[in-house]
Amino acid sequence: FFVWLNMAAEGGTDALPSQEPQLRPVDITPSGGWDTFYHWLCCVCVVTFDLELGQALETVLPADYALSDAEKANICYLAFPDSNSGCMGDTQYHFRIRSSGTGMGGTGVRHTRDHYGAPAVLLPDSGHYYGFVYFRQSKDADIKRGYFQKSVVLVSRLPYINLFTYLVQKIAPEYFSSGLPSLEAACYNMNQWPHPHPGEILQLPLLGFIVQLRVPMKTDKPTQVKTGYEVSVKSPTLVTLPSIHDTELYMALQPILDKFELIWELVLTNQPIVVMANSPTICSNMVQALVSLIHPLTYTADYRPYFTIHDTEFKNYTTRTQTPPQVILGVTNPFFAKALDHWPHIIKAGDHTSSIANGADEYRGASRGRSLEGELKPGLHTKYKALLQKDKMFLKMLGSYKGGGGGAGGKRPMEALNVMIKKQALQLTTGFITPLEKYIAGLSPLTKNVNLWRPPPQLAPFNVEQFLHILEGLGTQIMDTVKGNWIDLYRNFLSSPNFVAWYNARKGDTNQKLRLFYLDMFSKADIRIWLQGKTEPEVMDFYLQVKYCLTTALKVYPSVPSSLHQGVKTKLKTITDALPPDLQMRLCGVVA
Repeated sequence: FFVWLNMAAEGGTDALPSQEPQLRPVDITPSGGWDTFYHWLCCVCVVTFDLELGQALETVLPADYALSDAEKANICYLAFPDSNSGCMGDTQYHFRIRSSGTGMGGTGVRHTRDHYGAPAVLLPDSGHYYGFVYFRQSKDADIKRGYFQKSVVLVSRLPYINLFTYLVQKIAPEYFSSGLPSLEAACYNMNQWPHPHPGEILQLPLLGFIVQLRVPMKTDKPTQVKTGYEVSVKSPTLVTLPSIHDTELYMALQPILDKFELIWELVLTNQPIVVMANSPTICSNMVQALVSLIHPLTYTADYRPYFTIHDTEFKNYTTRTQTPPQVILGVTNPFFAKALDHWPHIIKAGDHTSSIANGADEYRGASRGRSLEGELKPGLHTKYKALLQKDKMFLKMLGSYKGGGGGAGGKRPMEALNVMIKKQALQLTTGFITPLEKYIAGLSPLTKNVNLWRPPPQLAPFNVEQFLHILEGLGTQIMDTVKGNWIDLYRNFLSSPNFVAWYNARKGDTNQKLRLFYLDMFSKADIRIWLQGKTEPEVMDFYLQVKYCLTTALKVYPSVPSSLHQGVKTKLKTITDALPPDLQMRLCGVVA
């Protein structure tokens, strides 16, 4: 890739290879391998348009990353806008696809310990890939088709939306102007990065500049995080990303902000939603903004920021013989207007980016119904009756309340509007979770009831009817700020994938705390006194009980502290030393 450094001086862009498709593997494996690169990305793909093949994979770096045929096909189709006639110039967006192959290495498959302590929304997704696309289309008389069409795609299992969107924005133009050596150089740079450990300030060198960021921890308190990036005045090559994942909520959600609580309800309860837009940029940003509305809850049903008719699951989502699945789709092809018109919740996103770029104009096209041409008008189209009432004061502050008074939202800076929306969503979600957290706390066994000679207790099962009965005693106004039928909303939520994931996470956290308490009790106990008078079967059962608890605790975050681990191992050895040699041999295979 050192050739890249001299190309501009020797011939500029004229010295670049032909832009015609060159389907070739590229092996630039460094002597130490790609292990560090895989802590962040799975691979970098270049997708081009071939007259015979259509969209084709031209380059994959590293060359030996194992994408399945289905994954390659999905990446190729999603790397180009579904209807790209109007996408002249450069277009950026992202997508999410189901992982159908084993893959090799790559951001979370082998490096789960990188992310201990990270919030659930930022954990690697072993079942999906995220793709961050930079597509360029321009007229070129030297190409037989008359157009240059090519995309650079960063593929990762990490949902670092801001970070990878920014990186591909820097990497792709350099590739288009300087060719493959610049892409190789970027990969070499990323192979030198530190691991993405939560809580650490990281500096990531890339193509002559440095990106500074911090991966959040789940113990962080909510802050008014800025989006975008900041360039240092003192050092122009230093770029700081205040957030690696937050989205521009106001810009993405403006067409539907007048129905904010209703949208929040639909996302919270995993309702099927399709977002129809004119560009993949708009639909992918809106879908990402929707799933972020219920933070700190994790949206655990499927969602596709950008979806095309070529997707392998297209038939499953367009069939009319069964209820639409619990998924949020972002689409641009006009075909979906008819194919998905039976879906219960449809959001039509207008081309509003130009009018809101300066934060000055209110979006005015969100009236319901269809235009004279029969197309859906921008806004939310649903027959769902909201269970919560609108927070009119919040909407007036945003300038999105249509019941009277435009408000001052249009005069506020974009960053202030983003903070207002994030704060409102956070208050709704945390207020909603609070009764659930209190109920879970009542299901947790007291530490004073932990008995060393019995397996550590676990969280009691969640009783839906009991929980709803408790809520009924609180009345309909569970939260002071928003009135509504909270009981029915909880009932809908308790049957959703979002609840199952939240409960399983809380159950895992509680059970891990009980395991650690149990192991600490064991490490401090006088085992020699207990061993007196015990039969060999009793001793072996107790040993296996403690060993199983330790083995399980070591696999879960927060893991067993090293000092406690060593203390437990010492006491386990005390137990084995008290057994006859033949039984010690039988247990030696499970010693920590």
